[in-house]
Amino acid sequence: MWKRRKDRRPGDPVPLELCDLCARTFPEDEAVSGYVRDSSCAHPRRQWFDGLRRVTACSEEHFGKIREEYRLRPFVPEELWAAKVNCVLTTGRPVLTLEELGRRTGLHEPEIRRAIAWHNERLRHAGGNGTDEGTSTV
Repeated sequence: MWKRRKDRRPGDPVPLELCDLCARTFPEDEAVSGYVRDSSCAHPRRQWFDGLRRVTACSEEHFGKIREEYRLRPFVPEELWAAKVNCVLTTGRPVLTLEELGRRTGLHEPEIRRAIAWHNERLRHAGGNGTDEGTSTV
């Protein structure tokens, strides 16, 4: 997504958005956007956004359809924990201990172990290649 620039001049290209439902591009000032609950989504720097996904649509109708899709999707705590573990393991300095992983994710050891078990089960069902849609990699 583009960030709106306050110093845009006439003739500058208009920043575009992309509809998460139909993939149509449109000017960013026409965007309908908001957050939906999504247990596969963890934010690398702002933990208060964990479990929320920002979605953008070209119309209220499309935003409503996206919101309904996410409303029907189950919210799985282990999936969220796996996403948090993945964020920590793939950004910043390496994690050396389970205790350090807990400090950096805000999770307790049983939650980390359940997240890893959830992730490994998903990999088994996906044939071990991690390509199952919605799978977080840990």
